[in-house]
Amino acid sequence: MAGKIAIVGSNMVDLITYTDRMPLPGETIEAPRFEMGCGGKGANQAIAAARLGADVMMVTKVGDDIFADNTIRNFETSGIDTRFVERVPGTSSGVAPIFVEPSGENCILIVKGANAELSPADVDRAADALKECDLILMQLEVPLETVYHTVAFGAEHGIETLVNPAPAPADLDSTKIEKATFLVPNQTELATISGMPVNSLADAEAAARSLIARGVKTVIVTLGGDGALLIDGDNDAVHIDPVSVKPVDTTGAGDAFIGSFARYYVENRDVKAALDMAVRYAADSITRAGTQKSYASVQEFEKFCQSL
Repeated sequence: MAGKIAIVGSNMVDLITYTDRMPLPGETIEAPRFEMGCGGKGANQAIAAARLGADVMMVTKVGDDIFADNTIRNFETSGIDTRFVERVPGTSSGVAPIFVEPSGENCILIVKGANAELSPADVDRAADALKECDLILMQLEVPLETVYHTVAFGAEHGIETLVNPAPAPADLDSTKIEKATFLVPNQTELATISGMPVNSLADAEAAARSLIARGVKTVIVTLGGDGALLIDGDNDAVHIDPVSVKPVDTTGAGDAFIGSFARYYVENRDVKAALDMAVRYAADSITRAGTQKSYASVQEFEKFCQSL
């Protein structure tokens, strides 16, 4: 397969509680089930791309606790290049407590841990390997200065970059991500970045076009059960139709979307075709519980697509 993908981003340990309902403030309730797994937006996107056969490299930081070995082993088992996965002494790994309702809706907290130590210097140490990549993915679970530095690095060396502005902080300097090839927010993140309301498809297009006017080349808005919206500076907005499935757990669906988009995009540089596949892959992921373990292999995904 042509194309290599790098992820400069986060890894987390998912601590997943399945609950009949969310507790009220101050309330203690019993939950029927708990699971633990590997997660984090950066790692999730890397695993999704690798499960689909992509050549993937990870630039990230782990702690020196019991979670680190499992995280590294998980990358290696998935065929991901871990040369630039570094341990931070005296620091915990990142964790993400996740609460999932029967409908599949979820609430997530993140504790960055070692992810907060990923620095521009780490990107520079990986520079030679990054220059061999066709697309670099970033998220905002690591320091913003590292994301800004990586976007600038990609622009300087002619490497395409994708920024998933999640979670979108209030202090995000949008001028420093405008050189990204792709900006991929959801509706809430788009509203935060653009400073505009996003309550409808028309709102999403208007907000996305405001970012195009600032210099972003392509904006892809993920719309959950409504598919996705593609906007660039040269063409009309394109709505990518959703795939109807019965949701079991929506955790990690956005990361499944981005990781699969990256995999198909680097293969042939066809944005629309890659988005069509990404919508399908994300839909398939929510039919199973968990995050990374819900991501289909090539064979499993082919079977899902044939069933549509």
